[in-house]
Amino acid sequence: MNEDALLERLRRLEIETPSWGYGNSGTRFHVFPWPGAARDVHERLADAALVHELTGCCPSVALHIPWDATDDYTELRGFAEDRGLRIGAINPNLFGDDDYKLGSLANPQASVRAKALDHIHECIEIAGEVGSATISLWLADGTNYPGQDDLRSRHRRLVESLEETYAALPAGMRILVEYKFFEPAFYSTDLPDWGTAALVCRRLGPQAQVLVDTGHHPQGTNVEQIVAVLLTEGLLGGFHFNNRKYADDDLIVGAIDPFELFRIMREIARGGAENVAFMIDQSHNVEGKIDAMIQSVANIQTAYAKALLVDETLLEQAQLAGDVLGAHRVLVEAFETDVRPLLGRLRESIGVEADPVEAFRRGGYGKRLARERGTASVESAYETGA
Repeated sequence: MNEDALLERLRRLEIETPSWGYGNSGTRFHVFPWPGAARDVHERLADAALVHELTGCCPSVALHIPWDATDDYTELRGFAEDRGLRIGAINPNLFGDDDYKLGSLANPQASVRAKALDHIHECIEIAGEVGSATISLWLADGTNYPGQDDLRSRHRRLVESLEETYAALPAGMRILVEYKFFEPAFYSTDLPDWGTAALVCRRLGPQAQVLVDTGHHPQGTNVEQIVAVLLTEGLLGGFHFNNRKYADDDLIVGAIDPFELFRIMREIARGGAENVAFMIDQSHNVEGKIDAMIQSVANIQTAYAKALLVDETLLEQAQLAGDVLGAHRVLVEAFETDVRPLLGRLRESIGVEADPVEAFRRGGYGKRLARERGTASVESAYETGA
């Protein structure tokens, strides 16, 4: 692939950032406030717009309801559009209410299931108002102990609830079904793996697809194989990109295992992913919000650029010849290529600086936001110029 073709493929890569990544967040033990962190949905959108301004590839932002709830969604849509953004996936909250202690869509109580469905229907209406075509659904449903609930009954309730949700989708809107093998449930999870999510989506219909969160897998899981199978079956709807060392750690994308990210992006680069949504889902607990988000964006671009450099012809020849080491070396050669000059030319062509993280830090944006929004307890956070 010549450089012009590479640059064109890279220019088409769009990455959606999450509103919740711009506000203060923390561990189970404490929330560490960051100076200038976004305090409401308008400030979160403003920060997302800044990330798009500095990277040139993040034109959409995901919302979480009710965290981003507002009285006027038409105004919110206009606010985003005035800043060069569009509203992306709408994420219902089906875990932050006392009624959901025993689950939401799979809860044994019909009244709780009805409450959860009402909230999803509300989010579908909101999506229509803000111009979104995606509902992103993650459930915390599960059990902690054997015998706590009947596993087959839970699956039946889950499917029935999702079928009602699917029936409420307007034409052109899709639902992305996320999975997670544990937490907060520690015995059974109602959507524990990609296979369960895929079975449910296939049962629902073509407007339902699987969402792969890169941190939602047991150690050692071959995530790129999951991606390959879902792509082959037409069931891959999107990603929540992050990284994890142990479990669902929500770390900066590519911070722990950049080679895994490269392998995932190589499956994407092979084609068939035109309608796959690339979304970041991470929280920044001890680092800055905006520059950490930009770093994730840059790491995704880097992995994708390297994936595009794989010599697919040479790789296929080695595979067909049974040259195991030779095939592996083709991938390693692409992974070890320094793509910073290529990405520099990409960014120059779209009018942004070669290092968007450095541009944010050098530009004094962080200090300005801290002055405007108030400085939290971390007084020295921006002494380096961020």
